[in-house]
Amino acid sequence: MTTYKAPIRDMRFILHEVMGAEALFATMPGTAEVTADLMDAILESAAAIAEEVLAPLNRSGDEEGCRFDNGHVITPKGFIEAYRAFAEGGWIGLSGDVEHGGQGMPKMLAVLFEEMIMGANSSFALYPILSAGATLAIARHATPELKALYLPKLYSGEWSGTMCLTESHAGTDLGIIKTRALPQSDGSYLISGTKIFITGGEHDLTRNIIHLVLAKLPDSPPGPKGISLFLVPRELPDGQGGVGRANGVSCGSIEHKMGIKASATCVINFDGARGYLVGEVNKGLSCMFTMMNYERLSIGLQGLGLSESSYQIAAAYARDRIQGRAANGPVNPQSAADPIIVHPDVRRMLLTVRANIEAGRALALYVASQLDLAHFHEDSSVRADAAKRVALLTPVAKAAFSDRGFEDCVLAQQVLGGHGYVREWGLEQNVRDARIAQIYEGTNGIQALDLAGRKIVRDSDGLLEGLADEISAFIKEQSSQARMQEFVVPLTVALDALLDVTRWLKEVSAREPDEVGAASVPYLRLMTLVLYSYVWARMAKAALAGLQTGSSDSRYYDAKLKTGRFFLARILPGYKSLVEEIRGGSAVLMALEADQF
Repeated sequence: MTTYKAPIRDMRFILHEVMGAEALFATMPGTAEVTADLMDAILESAAAIAEEVLAPLNRSGDEEGCRFDNGHVITPKGFIEAYRAFAEGGWIGLSGDVEHGGQGMPKMLAVLFEEMIMGANSSFALYPILSAGATLAIARHATPELKALYLPKLYSGEWSGTMCLTESHAGTDLGIIKTRALPQSDGSYLISGTKIFITGGEHDLTRNIIHLVLAKLPDSPPGPKGISLFLVPRELPDGQGGVGRANGVSCGSIEHKMGIKASATCVINFDGARGYLVGEVNKGLSCMFTMMNYERLSIGLQGLGLSESSYQIAAAYARDRIQGRAANGPVNPQSAADPIIVHPDVRRMLLTVRANIEAGRALALYVASQLDLAHFHEDSSVRADAAKRVALLTPVAKAAFSDRGFEDCVLAQQVLGGHGYVREWGLEQNVRDARIAQIYEGTNGIQALDLAGRKIVRDSDGLLEGLADEISAFIKEQSSQARMQEFVVPLTVALDALLDVTRWLKEVSAREPDEVGAASVPYLRLMTLVLYSYVWARMAKAALAGLQTGSSDSRYYDAKLKTGRFFLARILPGYKSLVEEIRGGSAVLMALEADQF
């Protein structure tokens, strides 16, 4: 069985050679000190904690799971010690606010770190990733007093954070939540209600847990416009850096799940718990979206990290497992059979997984670069353009990485045949753990509807046009490079197809509202293929440049180009069927009466 190894070489390639991170960071005062050497040192340290601390607990944590005992959650053996080491390394505050104890590192580094820890141990990774998301919402929207009190404790890992949105009767439709907030004379609020599916809502890793809770005031307007956001600690701070009395927050139960069994998914009850407003009254949903969008990219990275873990297991198995003979004659005549890596269908599965991973990693770093521009750049117009790109690509990244992540884990499992179905090899767990990423932080159907509806059909900011202009400029720039034509010509055709079907969708949806929902999932998949084609072209450019330098790493660049060619020949053509599916329209979906299902 293969143990997880962080894909440092590929990460460095995309970070330095494709994205030009050092040059980008040099243009922004907040990141100017982040040199290539510092980035590499962070990646090495991150790989060490992923491989040496988290990965060894992955299977044992899955088998032991979390236990619920009289309102308390006990995490698996070794988790407390691992969390302490993780926190002491400063990893929770890696990209946090420096003023309150964070490291202030760019999102591009945080993305690579999160992929590593998700690949090594997704259950464990969810605890600190929720804390990191909570700190972002607090840093952006809370009062100076709340920031000063809570951010240092969250960054240090002494306390942890959650987000509490979902209620038993209200999943995605947050406008109908029942949790209530009663204003108090001292400016605080008493929060009452029950939230479900709260990741890390109760555990034994930290002394206190800080909940970010959506609730409604008694006189708030109906629907989403009446939602406010509150910071609710499990125990109230004692004013001396510690915790005091309990705060009316309790865990009613934990879920018994298909996967991520070492991550506590809790029912949390708030019974007159004292909370503090974050942001403005009735503006809570927009504040919470700061955290939700952070988590959506992180959850996409769960799919990506588990894909990488699964690929490593499957590729090692395919090189060693002997069965059958190569079609062109024995490769290993001295053995009874050849390794299964000689068989075309095994290569199809492995290359599909690999091509998706490498494109996904590049796209994740591209989105992260836009987040860094939106946060650190001095030019307001650059910040605004980057924010638009992030708004467009966040639902794509979450859905694409988690959808393909689950599919890739299943493909890798298939490579092992029967061994993939048993626990000892690890792929059975990866499949179970990856499945949830398509569901939480907004199901992928919701992500697709957000993309096709709000970001495309009802867009007034030119979100897609801006991205298309960037891709077209790249294509034009490479038009004179003969060796790039095998990558830019298919990209051109796929981009044209996307823009053409977008015009069609906008036109028909003006007459038939169901068209957006009918087209949304294939539309997101179509955009994914175009984006993957774009980043593959950028990777090809960097790989060709690497080969021209006569680098001793020529086999890496050669493999990169060969994998890219597989993507163009065997994966990208799927855009054609997606266009046809979109144009198939909504009528066939809506024709069946409800009682005929």
